[in-house]
Amino acid sequence: MISIKKTYRRVFPFLLTGALLVSVLTGCSAAANAPAQGGGSAAQTGTNQNSDYVLKIAYGGGLCEAPLHMAIEKGYFDQEGLKYETVKVDSAQSVDALSTKKVDASFGLLAKMIQPLENGLETKITLGVHTGCVKVLVPTGSNITSIEQLKGKKIGVPGLASSPAVVAQRALANKGIGVTAQKMEVEFIVYAQNDLALALANGAVDAIALSDPTAAILVNEGKTKAIFDSAMDDYLKNEFCCVTFLRNEIVKNYPDIAAKYTRAIQKGAKFVQENPEETARIQVEKKWTPGDPKVNAEVLKTYNYIASVSGAEAAIKRNIEDLQRIGLIKKETDAAALTKNTFVKLEGVPDSLK
Repeated sequence: MISIKKTYRRVFPFLLTGALLVSVLTGCSAAANAPAQGGGSAAQTGTNQNSDYVLKIAYGGGLCEAPLHMAIEKGYFDQEGLKYETVKVDSAQSVDALSTKKVDASFGLLAKMIQPLENGLETKITLGVHTGCVKVLVPTGSNITSIEQLKGKKIGVPGLASSPAVVAQRALANKGIGVTAQKMEVEFIVYAQNDLALALANGAVDAIALSDPTAAILVNEGKTKAIFDSAMDDYLKNEFCCVTFLRNEIVKNYPDIAAKYTRAIQKGAKFVQENPEETARIQVEKKWTPGDPKVNAEVLKTYNYIASVSGAEAAIKRNIEDLQRIGLIKKETDAAALTKNTFVKLEGVPDSLK
C-alpha cells in the first residue's frame, strides 16, 4: 500500500532450497504511519525548471531514516525553499514506487538497490548519509558467537533481495564462507519480517538478519544477541549503507530541486550526529518510528552521520564489486560504468558539512 499525505506552507539471481520469496526493503525497518509536511516555494533554475513542482519523497519509518525526519521536523526543506509531499511506501514497493513515478526521491539502504540499478532502474544516488544499521542475531543462549560460525547454518531473512540478506552475504563472503550458487555454505530462508523473531525462537533458523530499529529492539529485550553489526564490523563500519535516491528525470529536468533535497538531508544528518537524544525523542513523539527513545538514541550513536557525496560514490563502487564477486550481479557487468551511471554529483551540494 502507498499512501500520500501532504500539507505545504508557501510554502538475486541466486538459488536456494526451501520456500523463497523476494522483497525489497525501504530504509531500515518500516514503522507506523507518520505525519507528512511540506515546504515553501522558491524560483528554480535549470532545464524545464518549474517553481511549482512538488517533490514526492518516500519514507518507510526506519530509525536510521532520521535525517529525513529531521529535515521535515527542523524545517530544513523549508529553508531550502522546497515544495514537497511525503509518501508512505510499504517495504516491498520502494523500487516500484520510483519506477512508476509514484515517488521522486527516496532514502534507504544501498545494498537493496544495486540489482535494480543494474537492471535499468532510472535512479541516481546523490549522497551517502550514514554507516551501520544491519545486524545478524542469534538466541541469547546460542553457542554461536561470530558470523564465521554460521557455516552450515540456516539464516532467516526478510527477502533474498533485501539489504539485510545482501549485507549478511557480503559479511559471510568476507570471512571466506561460500554464498554463491556454485558454493553455498549457508541456507537463507525467507520469512515475513514480523515472523523472523518467532522463527529464531522456535529453532527454525539458527540466526536472522534484520535492520534497525527492529534488530536493536530484539537485542534490548534480552532474548537475542548480535553476532554481527554493520556499524561495528571492521569490513563495513566505514562504508555508507544508506543513501539518497532521485529519479533520473528529476535530476535532469529539476537539478536545483534535486540539490535542495540533498542539501536538506545533509543538514538533517548533521543534526542527528550532533543531537542523537533529541532526534530519537522527536522520532518517537512524532510517530516516525517505534521504540524507546533512550534505546534508539544509543543505536543512533553507533552510526556515523557525517553525510558525504564522495562517500556515496565509494560505497556504490564497493557494493557493486562485492555483489559481482558473490554472483548477485552479472560477471559481464562493467562495474565502473555502472558506478558512473548510478552516481551523480549535483551542482551546489558540498561534499560534506563540517
